[in-house]
Amino acid sequence: MPDSQQVKRPDVSGSQSLQNSVGFQQQFRPIMGSTSLQHHQKNQSEKDINFYVRALMQDLVSNLQYVNNTTPVAVGSFTLLDSDYTKTNILGNQLAESVMHEMHKLGIPVIDFKTTGAIRVTEQGDFIFSRDYTELSGDMPIRYVMGGTMVKQQNGYLVNARIVGIESKAVVGTGQILLPQQVCKNILISPEQKPAATIALN
Repeated sequence: MPDSQQVKRPDVSGSQSLQNSVGFQQQFRPIMGSTSLQHHQKNQSEKDINFYVRALMQDLVSNLQYVNNTTPVAVGSFTLLDSDYTKTNILGNQLAESVMHEMHKLGIPVIDFKTTGAIRVTEQGDFIFSRDYTELSGDMPIRYVMGGTMVKQQNGYLVNARIVGIESKAVVGTGQILLPQQVCKNILISPEQKPAATIALN
C-alpha cells in the first residue's frame, strides 16, 4: 500500500464533524474580526501578549478543520525551536496560558491536564495545579492538542502554532505571529531583574 494511503485520518467521526467545524468557523469569524479591529485601535505601547495571541487564534481559526465546540483540546507549552523540544521559558508558558483563555472564549472545550484533582494546602498557598506527572490523571478525553515553537529574531520571537490530532498526528489548524521585542522583554525579565525606578529628590 502506498505511504499516502497509510496516513491516518484526523480524529473525526464522519463528515458531520467537518461540517460542524465549518459552522464553528462561520459563527466565530465575525466575532474575532470585530474584536481584532477594536484592539487595532490601541496604541502600540498598549498592546500586550494577549493582543498578539488573539491575532494568532484568528489566523488559526481561519484554516481550522474538525475542531469545534464538541472536541476537547489540550494546550502545551510553546517550545524553543532550536532545542530538542524539551525546553521552554516563561514566554512559552505564558503563550500556552493565553491560548487557553482565547480558546475557551471561542467555545472550544479546553482540558487543563495540569489540574491534580485535589487541593494541596501549604503555608505558601493552596495549589490545584502540578507539573509532576505522577500527580496527574492519565485518562482524559483529549481529542486534539495545541502547541507550537518559538524562534528568537532580532525584532522579537516568531511563534508558530498548530493543532494536531492526538491519535492521527494530523495537523488540522495552524497560525503564526511575530511577538515584538518589547512584548517579549516585559515577560522574560522578572520583576527582580527590572531596573529600579529613579526617584528625583528635591
